[in-house]
Amino acid sequence: MLKPIALAAIATAAALSSGFAAEHKTSFEAAQEKLRILIDSNERPTKQKARDQYRRLFETLTFCGVEPDMTVVEVWPGGQGAWYRRIIEPFVANGGGAYHPVSGRSAFPDAVEGVPYGEADMVFVFRAHGFMIYDEPAQTHVNAVFNMLKPDGVLCIVDHAGDENIPQDPEGKNGYVNESHFRNLAETAGFVFLAASDHNRNPKDTKDHPRGVWSLPPSLSRSLPGTPERKKYLTIGESDRFAHKYFKPAE
Repeated sequence: MLKPIALAAIATAAALSSGFAAEHKTSFEAAQEKLRILIDSNERPTKQKARDQYRRLFETLTFCGVEPDMTVVEVWPGGQGAWYRRIIEPFVANGGGAYHPVSGRSAFPDAVEGVPYGEADMVFVFRAHGFMIYDEPAQTHVNAVFNMLKPDGVLCIVDHAGDENIPQDPEGKNGYVNESHFRNLAETAGFVFLAASDHNRNPKDTKDHPRGVWSLPPSLSRSLPGTPERKKYLTIGESDRFAHKYFKPAE
């Protein structure tokens, strides 16, 4: 099986040779410096900083290619102080861009008030995967994300990577999402696969835990402190995750 980085190179080359305008770009150096300042800020909660070792915030956002003047949408970011939102919102607000959260209580995938459909430069989906695996209209949700973006706009997604040797459970009982499952949804919506990164990979994650992804940190569901079982999950760390970028081709 080809590794994600190899797949990314093939996909990028294919997209370019097919005449598509988009190409994989990481954040420019000036943007990286601004991200570093926000990530290293003492105003960030200690509990959030402790998870940087697993979520690799800087690597994720620079891989996505976010810039401070972009119009950005984040699907289901959580509350005002949510982990990614705490960085992305001030990053674009102070750079001339705009941040639009899609609340879990919104009408999404129906039209969401305040979201600039057809104008977003980038849409983020960070483990907001319920619509992909919990017996919801997954394709409808991904189609809605497609409609948020302007031509050549980018979708960047990070999610718990399922075992590709096992078909995707449509009910998502273990919380994992097969990369091939999401890629099929994205391409059906009209997206073109642009790049992948393995910076959030965790080879220790066997993906066969009794409580699925929730057996692992930070949930550590149903394992008691001080027990060998809890120690095992702490040693594994947070889940193995894929990071994909797609773009919306110009008509």
